[in-house]
Amino acid sequence: MGRLPTLDALDLDGATALLRADLNVPLDGATVGDDFRIVASLPTIHQLRTRGAKVVVCSHLGRPKGPDPAFSMAPVTMRLGELGGFPVRQMDGVAGQEVAAAVATAPVDTVVVLENTRFAPGETTNDPALADALAALADVFVLDAFGSAHRAHASTVGVAERLPSAAGPLLTAEVTALSHLLDNPARPYVVVLGGAKVSDKLGVMRHLLPRVDAMLVGGGMCFTLLAAQGYEVGSSLVDDEQRGEVAALLDEYGDRIRLPVDIVVAEGFAAASPHHTTAADAIPHGGMGLDIGPETVARFAAEIEEAGSLFWNGPMGVFEWEAFRSGTAGVAAAVAACRGFSVVGGGDSVAAIRLLGREGDVSHVSTGGGAGLEMLEGKVLPGVAALERWSRQ
Repeated sequence: MGRLPTLDALDLDGATALLRADLNVPLDGATVGDDFRIVASLPTIHQLRTRGAKVVVCSHLGRPKGPDPAFSMAPVTMRLGELGGFPVRQMDGVAGQEVAAAVATAPVDTVVVLENTRFAPGETTNDPALADALAALADVFVLDAFGSAHRAHASTVGVAERLPSAAGPLLTAEVTALSHLLDNPARPYVVVLGGAKVSDKLGVMRHLLPRVDAMLVGGGMCFTLLAAQGYEVGSSLVDDEQRGEVAALLDEYGDRIRLPVDIVVAEGFAAASPHHTTAADAIPHGGMGLDIGPETVARFAAEIEEAGSLFWNGPMGVFEWEAFRSGTAGVAAAVAACRGFSVVGGGDSVAAIRLLGREGDVSHVSTGGGAGLEMLEGKVLPGVAALERWSRQ
């Protein structure tokens, strides 16, 4: 990972700064359901304003296939102004002459928020015309959306190729934290992986297993590994296409992979489904594993708390339902008590830490799940690479 240019590399006094933030937050109707990412963006906005820049913010929200009122940035803009304590102005479009005119005439102290970048058809294809139009709105560009840095979009890579660019403090902190886990991490190095699909985590498993001391696997993904060992897993989630790959990893790194020893098994996939705890090798035919059991939590916690370096991504069960939340909550408490350098990434993992009110006990809480996994896989993040070019100029 090369050196990233910071805000100090930009002449901000009197400039218009286009800030690509990560304001992709859950909505509850017309209101913001969780403002974690909005709060995380505020220090960068305040710093830009303090240094004399007019701030224009852009972000995607959800995955609309074009303009869709349900994914308008309007609720996010309102919440941003409430939390930031500064005036905000919501644009009706992403770019173009009308938006450019509105940006030019906006007061310096007003933060202008563009409409959802995914409303523009050229965003996800890094269309040159859209990148040109976005770049025409500003004098400098700041990429602070780590959660989107693994996408070569017009609002991430395209603008960075056209304007003097730098990484915002949030992006810099994300890259620095994850680099700690790639470059000579303190031992023992423990990785905790969960979530539904083993296919989503195979890349990071392959890349990290040679480097870690222990990889603790829970969530729905653990059943593909248990099945690969020959265990009966009932109707639990199994990715049959990945059994061969998983079996090969178990053969080579079985001494580092920790699997559940007990499972909370339900009669069906429902919040109120009758359930009980059973040994991981005794899941009844037709039973569905929806959480790790208390003995597994205790074993995982013992390794987590003694870790010198720790990374956690993915819940241990169906965290949304209270009956199957204990595994994730137990791991979250252990992560908060970890004595080493700890990083938590992924929506449900972050939510669990925040639910306990323990995010302050974690070394770094990441705003980007997919981008963090790709970085730990050893992949080059296009948005980061676009900024690194400016540090060499």
